[in-house]
Amino acid sequence: MADLSVEIAGLRLRNPVMLASGILGETGSSLVRVAEAGAGAVVTKSIGAEPREGYPNPTVVELEAGIINAVGLANPGIAAYVDELKVAAQAEVPVIGSVFGKSEGEMSEIASLMEEAGVSAIELNLSCPHARNVGAELGKDPETVGSVVSAVKKSVHVPVFAKITPNVTDVVDAALAVANSRGDGIVAINTVKAMAICPETGRPFLSNGIGGLSGPAIKPIGVRCVYELYENVDIPIVGVGGILTGKDALEYLMAGAKAVQIGSAAYYRGIEVFGRVVEEIGQFLDEYGYESVGDVVGIAHDEN
Repeated sequence: MADLSVEIAGLRLRNPVMLASGILGETGSSLVRVAEAGAGAVVTKSIGAEPREGYPNPTVVELEAGIINAVGLANPGIAAYVDELKVAAQAEVPVIGSVFGKSEGEMSEIASLMEEAGVSAIELNLSCPHARNVGAELGKDPETVGSVVSAVKKSVHVPVFAKITPNVTDVVDAALAVANSRGDGIVAINTVKAMAICPETGRPFLSNGIGGLSGPAIKPIGVRCVYELYENVDIPIVGVGGILTGKDALEYLMAGAKAVQIGSAAYYRGIEVFGRVVEEIGQFLDEYGYESVGDVVGIAHDEN
């Protein structure tokens, strides 16, 4: 039976399937449920310095091949969320705290409070495509990415991952900035900037107009980004975007990701998707004679 465990920047995961930020991560109890459903690690909802209501409804529109959302980074703020992290500690898998902020100082402070509350790592949300005036698109500027990562690294002792945006000319630029600033890993990708318009009303479906596209439609984009990153940076990559099945996850792993995150699939297929994807990965590895997950990481780059 193939070994499904992986190690990323010192974090030991029982399997390579993680909960992505933004789905089922607002309460500690929901994070525990995802872990019990089979996830190897869980990522919190992105948390800011102060409570944020987000945008008015409608905030989600479902398409044939994905979901566009513009929730607006609604969250209870770090002071209130500390209590949820205490509950999440019961998950018995690494809990990764997702952080956003207007400045490197604000993000460093939130990350430090997350660490004090017991998270195993920090994920910097530098790439939300629809939240205004909260610093969520800092990831478009590689120099800013580097300065934020560097500042947060100085404020915590746990691993720091940067979630980067696909909404740029070249994802490698931001990834190199993360690596050069001693970031511990890259999460790729965040949602793709998108819009849907209602023909009957002639108006955008979402109250914010523009949102972030997730789901199966963006998987080829995510896989391509991971493939390019693997060839250009030497720090671990976590692949995310459009994973519904074990074979979807394997595409990311073979492109170079050491682990993957699942978000929208929990909406499509329920919380059971985590255990199902883990099982399907294991079945594939056994069927094709691989001894571990590590044996398939990056094999799409092999010349033979």
